[in-house]
Amino acid sequence: MKKIILVVGILISSFAQAQQELKVDIADALVMKTLDLSYEYYLSDQSSVGIAALFNFEKKTASFRYNENQMFTPYFRHYFSNSRNWNYFGEVFMGINTGEKEITIDGVATTKKYTDGALGIAAGTKYVSNGGFLIEIFGGLGRNMFTSDSYAIVPRVGVNVGYQF
Repeated sequence: MKKIILVVGILISSFAQAQQELKVDIADALVMKTLDLSYEYYLSDQSSVGIAALFNFEKKTASFRYNENQMFTPYFRHYFSNSRNWNYFGEVFMGINTGEKEITIDGVATTKKYTDGALGIAAGTKYVSNGGFLIEIFGGLGRNMFTSDSYAIVPRVGVNVGYQF
């Protein structure tokens, strides 16, 4: 029993000491009525894993909107320097996305719902202040891989603001 308590204590303390971030994509929220939230957990000074959740509230009739209605994006990032304040990163992601696409069957236009998975890459830069406030800018593309009912290209772009703790 003492060994189990010791192992659980070590695991909890290792998670408590690691850097973590909570972020919101402010550009999506202001420009396109889209909520994009992210959580990132640092594995080391130069690598992290995270997950982003995008929820699209823009009407289908809008002239500019994401094709995806929802997208959950687990990602892995590698940072190219050890600088705490300014850093550049490369990212590999897998976006699970849902949406609707207009298709034509026998000359009749209809809307078909889809769920697909996109594999992609992105790159960006991040600034973290000494107090923990952060801003990051990134961009990349993914490709939907599992169904022909979805759009082929999935964008991954954003201007995130958040807090590192």
